[in-house]
Amino acid sequence: MPQKSCTEENPLTVLHLVQPVEGGVARVVTDLVAAQVRAGLRPVVACPPGGRLATGAADAGARVWAWPAERAPGPLLGREVASARRLVRACAPDVLHAHSAKAGLAGRLAVRGRVPTVFQPHAWSFEALEGRAARLAAGWERFGVRWSDRVVCVSEAERRAGQRAGVAARWSVIHNGVDLDRFRPVSSRAARSARAGLPLLAGVPAGAPLAVCVGRLSRQKGQDVLLSAWRRVRVPGARLVLVGDGPRGVELRRTAPEGVLFAGASGDVRPWLHAADLLVLPSRWEGMALAPLEAMACGRPVLLSDVDGARESLPPGHVPHCLVPPEDPVALASALTALLGDPALRTELGTAAGAHARSVFDLTGTSGAVLRLYQELAGRSRPTSQSRPTTRERVER
Repeated sequence: MPQKSCTEENPLTVLHLVQPVEGGVARVVTDLVAAQVRAGLRPVVACPPGGRLATGAADAGARVWAWPAERAPGPLLGREVASARRLVRACAPDVLHAHSAKAGLAGRLAVRGRVPTVFQPHAWSFEALEGRAARLAAGWERFGVRWSDRVVCVSEAERRAGQRAGVAARWSVIHNGVDLDRFRPVSSRAARSARAGLPLLAGVPAGAPLAVCVGRLSRQKGQDVLLSAWRRVRVPGARLVLVGDGPRGVELRRTAPEGVLFAGASGDVRPWLHAADLLVLPSRWEGMALAPLEAMACGRPVLLSDVDGARESLPPGHVPHCLVPPEDPVALASALTALLGDPALRTELGTAAGAHARSVFDLTGTSGAVLRLYQELAGRSRPTSQSRPTTRERVER
C-alpha cells in the first residue's frame, strides 16, 4: 500500500482498530483521538457499534466506522480480518494503531506490514489465560510482532512481561494519561456535595468511610477478591461501592456481603471519585490501569494489587500503604482497614497522589509522545518491521 506525504494539506491519517469498546481502553482511545483532532490529524476509529467508544470518538471529532468483531478469537475471525482489510483499503491510513489483543490479531493479519503498524496490548492476552490457551496467545504475539513497527506498552512492567514471553519487539513505553482539566481535586465541601448528589448513597451516613472500585465487573479486575476481603474489614459504618458492569455482575451481586453497593456502569466516574475516601482496584493483571490515575488526579489515595504498572503509577513512598499482593484477600482487608480507619493518612496520601498524577500522567504528554511516534513511522519510505533498528530504538531479541 503506497504511503502519503503528511502536510497541512494532506494531514496524517490514523486508523484506530479497537476491540473492546467499554472501560479503560475506550477512554484511552477517546482521549487520544480528541487530542489528535486538536493537533490537526485525521483519526478514524473502527470498532464494534453500540459501545461507549463509538459515541465518544464521534463526539471527539473522529470519523467512526463499524467493525463487527467479538471480544475473543473465535470462528468469525476470518470474517473479522477480511472486514478489517476492507476498512484499511477504504481509509488508506498513514498509520494503523491496533488496540488490545483482538484488534492486534485481526489488524496485523489484515495488513501484514504493508502499512506502518502500532500494536498496543493494553495488558497482554496471555496473562489473562491459562494452560494451552496462554501458550497459544504468547506464541501468536511472538509471531505477530514481525508485523508491528512498534509495540506500545503503558508501563515498563508491561514491556518486561512481553520480553519474558519472548516477544522481540521495538518497544515504546508511553504511560496512560489523564485529562487534568476534567480530573482534578475538589474542596471538602464539593466532595460532600458530590456524595450527597449520588442517589445510591442516600441512606449512607455522611461521615461513613467510603471505598470505591471503578472497573468492569470481570475476573481481570478482581472484584471477587475484594468482596472476600470486605468480609474481613473492621471499620464501623464503612461502605464499598462497585462502579461498573460486566460478565460477573450477577454473581458478584449474589455473593456480596453487607455494606457493598452496586452503582452499575457510569458515563462519568468523577462524582464517585470525588465522593470516595479511597479508590481500590485489586486486579489480577493490568498494563497500567486508568482508574487509579484518574483517582489520584482527583486527590484521592488508591489501593492496588501489585500487578503490572501498579508500582510505576504510585508516588514514591506509597507502596507500603497502597500496594498488596494480587489475589490475597487477607492482605487486602488489612490494608483497607488501615486506610479507611485513618483519615489523616488518607489526606496525606491523597495530597501526594494528586501532585504526582499532575506531574507524571498529564494526557498532553501522552498524546504528544504518541503523535511523535506516528510521525516517525509515517515518515519512512516503507514499513520497516524487519529492518535494522536505529540507535533510538530498543529491540529485545
